[in-house]
Amino acid sequence: MRRTTLTSLFVALTAIGVSLAFATTSVATSSLPTLTLAVTPHTITVGGQMVSGAVRIATTVSGEKEDNPGLVLLKPGVTPQQFAAVVSKLGKNTPVDAIDPYGTIVYGSADAPAGKTTVGYADLPAGTYIALNNGNGHAVFTVTQSAAPAAMPRPGATVKAIEFGFRGADVLHEGEMVRWYNAGYLVHMVVYGRVPSVAAAKKAEAALLAGNLQGAEKLTLAHGTFVELLSSGQSQESVIDQPPGVYVILCLMNTEDGRLHSQLGMFRTIRIVG
Repeated sequence: MRRTTLTSLFVALTAIGVSLAFATTSVATSSLPTLTLAVTPHTITVGGQMVSGAVRIATTVSGEKEDNPGLVLLKPGVTPQQFAAVVSKLGKNTPVDAIDPYGTIVYGSADAPAGKTTVGYADLPAGTYIALNNGNGHAVFTVTQSAAPAAMPRPGATVKAIEFGFRGADVLHEGEMVRWYNAGYLVHMVVYGRVPSVAAAKKAEAALLAGNLQGAEKLTLAHGTFVELLSSGQSQESVIDQPPGVYVILCLMNTEDGRLHSQLGMFRTIRIVG
């Protein structure tokens, strides 16, 4: 339950403006093309297979605690320089949805700890992309059209984000493949706080509704990210590796009047079971 993710994305987008202005699956996930993201505190390097269709995205972070890199697909005809000019004008409280006419966030990594390779899955259209380090650094790369695009793995469960709430599965299984789908019109994220009980979850939800993010966080045993950011209509998948327990998932994006989506009721209590 942290807002640093949103702040860091703003920093990353602004940095682009400054610098560029100058479980159960239907396919074997190991057989999917692999796109690699190598992240340091100030750089991000893209490698591997940059092809359209379902890809396995392997993120390796070095030199810092963790990161949440993202991939933005530029809209047809939009150049990296044009995108940079737009994001450089974003105000601190401007909703990230302002980038929609220029780019689509197609992948937002879950927590990627330093020294460990974290894996997620996304369906990438062909086009020009910007890979974002969650703080500093970016890389422009091209995804080419595959002659035989791979299909996404079949998830064991699906969780949908909408305005302003979550739908779909409320019980997830450790080791299960889960699809995270933004079925709303706005950019959403899925962060979580693990709490000791359902009673604590209810207290956390009340605090979130009141705009007391710190109060909600004090009730958590741990917190983290399932999905950093996703644009409308986008989905990605990941395998649940969080321990069994009670979790509150929420969205910390902001509205035009400065309120967080969680203040509008965008939270939900779920369970992870073994």
